[in-house]
Amino acid sequence: MAQWFETKVRYDKTMENGSIKKVTEAYMVDALSFTEAEARISEEISHFTSDFSVSAVKRTKIAEIFREKMGDKWYLVKVAFITLDEKTAVEKKSISQILVSADNFKEAYDNFMDGMKGTMADFEINTIQETLIMDVYDANLGGEEKVEA
Repeated sequence: MAQWFETKVRYDKTMENGSIKKVTEAYMVDALSFTEAEARISEEISHFTSDFSVSAVKRTKIAEIFREKMGDKWYLVKVAFITLDEKTAVEKKSISQILVSADNFKEAYDNFMDGMKGTMADFEINTIQETLIMDVYDANLGGEEKVEA
């Protein structure tokens, strides 16, 4: 099971008008520990710039990630799975957070529903919101990148 960490990377970015601005960008990393998450994001970002710092690493409650090859934004979907308590006959809701890539809100909803097609559980969507996450990096298993469909 993936353990997702949100990392923040601070670096100098050259803007379209040629000026240089210090920016902080968020990335998701699949890692086993905070140390591994920092090492992984450092490795990935070093391909783009050499002058950066990892300003934050925090564990998230992301349960799953639904990817769309063309999606350039990331949306956080909070979904409530509904179960029925056999003894009391009361509905219980357990909240899960799923990250979905898409180009817009409607596409995020459609991609989420596509990802949920095979599930037998009853659920309802609580919220869908655009995030500031720039990219998502899967675990690096044995030198090869793990790819999720």
